[in-house]
Amino acid sequence: MLAVAVVHLAQAGYDAMSVAAVAEEAGTTRQAVYRRWPSKADLATAAIASLAGHDRRTPGDDSYEDLVEELRAFQRGVSRPDGISMVGTMLSGGTDPDLVDLYRSRVVAPRRRALLEVLRRAVADGRIDGDADLGVAVTMLTGSWYARALSGDAVPRGWAERTAAIVWRGLGGTVTD
Repeated sequence: MLAVAVVHLAQAGYDAMSVAAVAEEAGTTRQAVYRRWPSKADLATAAIASLAGHDRRTPGDDSYEDLVEELRAFQRGVSRPDGISMVGTMLSGGTDPDLVDLYRSRVVAPRRRALLEVLRRAVADGRIDGDADLGVAVTMLTGSWYARALSGDAVPRGWAERTAAIVWRGLGGTVTD
């Protein structure tokens, strides 16, 4: 059912997504959908979160490589059809506050936690400075993508690797090519 909701979100966006249409295409009823996801916002954010795969990645031996992989996963998420427009919807003043809260808790917060955990491991391993401002670093990591999207700039080849390297160095780390 979440896969069907993802398709509907990508094709029509959140406002036009219909729980009835999702249920019909998934071969079930609206009532069955609402038993699992009590609102359209709940269904939509569960669908988007299902794409993120936060729970499927396990830390590797190299925190820098883990950082690059987290950024690649972020890039895949925001590059999917309608990914950036969903972010815009979350920033709109008229967006349902429940939708915004669910999106933040299911999509934004897990990504930020994953990035922060990688950076904390790097501090613990002595790979970056212990007094580095990790909160600002996490914002810079994903914020660079949004800034490009807003400015209309194309995403450069190797964005994840290049962004990780710049922030890593800014935190006192060394990147070897």
